[in-house]
Amino acid sequence: MTTPAQKHASVIRRARIGDAAAIAELAGQLGYPSTKLQVEHRMELVLADSTHALFVAELPGGRIGGWLQVFGYHVMESDPRAEVAGLVVDAALRGGGVGRLLMQQAEQWAHENKYAVVSLRSNIVRQDTHLFYQRIGYKISKTQHVFRKEL
Repeated sequence: MTTPAQKHASVIRRARIGDAAAIAELAGQLGYPSTKLQVEHRMELVLADSTHALFVAELPGGRIGGWLQVFGYHVMESDPRAEVAGLVVDAALRGGGVGRLLMQQAEQWAHENKYAVVSLRSNIVRQDTHLFYQRIGYKISKTQHVFRKEL
């Protein structure tokens, strides 16, 4: 019997520059429009940094159904942890197990890199996403405001 996750994502693998167009399209689905060129530039930085990892869910036929970025988060006020910087699953595949597989890969990466905790941030308006994270064992630890100043 094939599970929904097995039906949709055949392989979770490290992203390659050739995945940039698909990653850009998926980022746009989540409200972060980006061009292929912008994503290629960002990927060059991320892929060159050993404290970051970028994974994709490759579907049968080679289509990319989702992506996840995780990195080592080091600050003075708390022990080091792995943080999921971004997770996007194609809207047509959500609820089918792709996000769960990508999060399992993030947890495996964290374990391999000696992090005892995985954290993430999620926009307050993404209620369905919050339920997903809670179903896979994540708990809300705080709410906060994000401040930004363009230079």
